[in-house]
Amino acid sequence: MSSATPAPRAAASVDDSALTQPVDRAAVRAFVRELKAQGRYPARAAGSVVSLAMFAVIGVIFLVVGSTIVGSFISAGLSTGGPIGTVFVIAPIVFVAAVLAVIVTFAVRFFGLAAAARWYRLDRFATANGLSFQPVASDPPLPGMIFGRGTARRASDLVHGDRPRFVEFANYQYTTGSGKEQTTHRWGYVAIKLDVPLPNIVLDAKSNDSVFGSNLPASFDRSQRLSLEGDFDRYFTLYCPDGYQRDALYLFTPDIMARFVDHAAALDVEIVDDWLFLYAKRDLSTLDPATWAWLFSVVGALLDKLAQWGRWRDDRLAADAAARPTADATAAATAAGAAASVPFAVPAALLRPPPGVAAGGRRLKQRVPAAAIVIFVVFAAIWVWFFLLH
Repeated sequence: MSSATPAPRAAASVDDSALTQPVDRAAVRAFVRELKAQGRYPARAAGSVVSLAMFAVIGVIFLVVGSTIVGSFISAGLSTGGPIGTVFVIAPIVFVAAVLAVIVTFAVRFFGLAAAARWYRLDRFATANGLSFQPVASDPPLPGMIFGRGTARRASDLVHGDRPRFVEFANYQYTTGSGKEQTTHRWGYVAIKLDVPLPNIVLDAKSNDSVFGSNLPASFDRSQRLSLEGDFDRYFTLYCPDGYQRDALYLFTPDIMARFVDHAAALDVEIVDDWLFLYAKRDLSTLDPATWAWLFSVVGALLDKLAQWGRWRDDRLAADAAARPTADATAAATAAGAAASVPFAVPAALLRPPPGVAAGGRRLKQRVPAAAIVIFVVFAAIWVWFFLLH
């Protein structure tokens, strides 16, 4: 993507007119042709599955009722005989086939156009706000906890920009299980590129938890919980890798904690590698102007503070940085036949570590969810009761 594409504007200046204004069908068709010419049109674009299913049910009902009526006409035609009887046999069959063809054609065209109209609105919205739009991206290579799970992984309705840093709004889904146990998981996310890799930190928003606990797809070892000052713990449960508590306190200063509480308390947050992700269990890239105003305000509030995270360095990498000059000097001296004249090592405390995270801080330790353990124990008890005790 071009580096000339800016990041989202402040919420006050969001141009959301394209989301609600009527669209011209000819313009939508021209947009579809443009997507196809650019190779951006999804190969298997489809409209609303629920709506298509409704049309399928209507078609089946009509087919059943129509078959009964056709059967009556055919019986009458066969008993009548002659040209009139032939008409009684052929006419109802042709009529039912024609109506079914109309239903199928209308469903395909109408819902295909509806999906294209949605993309057209989002594309015009993105353009009006200096962003870019992409209908679908298969299996996006992102490191967040919702990515890389299951099968049929797909991001959709992607709206993104590049300046002052890369920001992407999108919806995401993946499938787990098979057959009757198959489940499709749907998320909305915002991905923000950071200046440097940071420790894997998760803010589990308490506002979207259920009676069964967190809504996140991963569970983390409780020993990694960190309590922060003020009322931050009322809104989020913070997890950071063992030994990185001081680093988390450096990153989440009181002003940054206030930004998350004031603007992102309804979202789960993950920092992993050089990315910041905001998650929701619903679509975030929508045609709703209020949702976009809120998202732009969240991103605008965070972008204002993320620059200071670029100064963070992992002190655990300082020893490696200190050893490197000695190793390089040793190799050079050996090549020159003067291995005895190796300079002294530079103390680690005097070196600024390079950007990066030591192995222990790159990923949080995950655990088996408590609900899964309870379900396993219940099923095991039932199995023992029925098959061993009876």
